[in-house]
Amino acid sequence: MTLILGIETSCDDTGIAIFDKHKGLLSNKLNHQKLHAKYGGIVPELAAREHTRMVIPLIQRCLQETKLSIKDIHGISYTAGPGLIGSLMVGSVIGNTLSYICKVPAIPIHHMEGHLLSPMLKTPSLSFPLVALLISGGHTQLIFAKKIGKYKILGETVDDAIGEAFDKTAKLLDLPYPGGKSLSLLAKKGIPKQYIFPLPMTKKKGLEFSFSGLKTFAANVIRNSKKNKQTKANIALAFENAIVETLIIKCHRALNLTKCNNLLISGGVSANQKIRTKLKNMIKKRKGKIFITPTKFCTDNGAMIAYAGILRLNNHKKTNLEILVQPNWSIEDLLPIN
Repeated sequence: MTLILGIETSCDDTGIAIFDKHKGLLSNKLNHQKLHAKYGGIVPELAAREHTRMVIPLIQRCLQETKLSIKDIHGISYTAGPGLIGSLMVGSVIGNTLSYICKVPAIPIHHMEGHLLSPMLKTPSLSFPLVALLISGGHTQLIFAKKIGKYKILGETVDDAIGEAFDKTAKLLDLPYPGGKSLSLLAKKGIPKQYIFPLPMTKKKGLEFSFSGLKTFAANVIRNSKKNKQTKANIALAFENAIVETLIIKCHRALNLTKCNNLLISGGVSANQKIRTKLKNMIKKRKGKIFITPTKFCTDNGAMIAYAGILRLNNHKKTNLEILVQPNWSIEDLLPIN
């Protein structure tokens, strides 16, 4: 039995989990901070305070559910970056403190590697090499993964992340925050081809993304359109279609560039059913394999951090009081797993 306690506090979700190397996920607790809704976006200072308030109670709940003591844990993995520095500090301080007290390794985990590996919470193995599409509120990246720990960024957003674009456009449509899910639900009521939105940066070569222009286009359409429910649904559908088609084009390019037909999609926005269906169809035509994170693990969670900790446990044998956080940590800086 090898038990890892995972701590996720990179942004506005406090995630705690206990993972057993042989039995799998034993407990997974999550607190989503609803307090940011009234501000229309995440307030970093409030996020850090809420993590401080919730992290210990969630750890206690995981231990109670599994009937374990903190002394039974063999390692503490925590998100060390990228993310909001105040939020990251909470997880790092708690993780390193428990590590020192229990005399077990503290394992700093890259948040995006956690997302990349999260399909393995359901599917034990991935087919490498593969192209990973990581899409969330803070990140939009295409990554070529030769193996676990060896990654190359093929392209990423030059401005807003895809989740930000969804949320900001949803706000323009007077939808509640966070708006991505609300916008997608509204889009289902839309009439196709009432509006045609541009596909940003698809006419240019390369794999970079840009969504700020699409958001501005949506703002102009909304301002000059009728303010009724059907019109809003039509705009939501056109916006979502533009996002999906852009992702398909970029993924095609990435797969062609790497001469690879294996695709992985993960991150909070990967819960979008249209994105999942369209990319599944694309990979089916290419006769490749697709790996998709289970919906319940798409958003930030402790399970993916605990699982990554299991894989990286052997690389971290020392315990000390060093507090390590890297808000701008690049996934390319990681070392391959031994």
